[in-house]
Amino acid sequence: MAHFAKIINGTQVAKVIVVNNETLENKPFPKSEAIGIGFLKSLYGEDTEWLQTSYNANFRGKFAGPGMKYDPIKDEFNPIEEEVTE
Repeated sequence: MAHFAKIINGTQVAKVIVVNNETLENKPFPKSEAIGIGFLKSLYGEDTEWLQTSYNANFRGKFAGPGMKYDPIKDEFNPIEEEVTE
């Protein structure tokens, strides 16, 4: 199984979807990413943005989760830093 993060507003992770390896033609990352993105866009719309994420954190830093941020410069997912209030 492969995991894909839906990105909104350019950097925010909205949700993570699982895609079956057969759908991805059993290709490894990064070849699987383009196939998965095409599949998810066919289901959720061409105007959606998706990125593959690694459950084992083998690529893109941490495993993406809702509310996390994607850093396109570092090409990694990061938790949102909470503001410290006094």
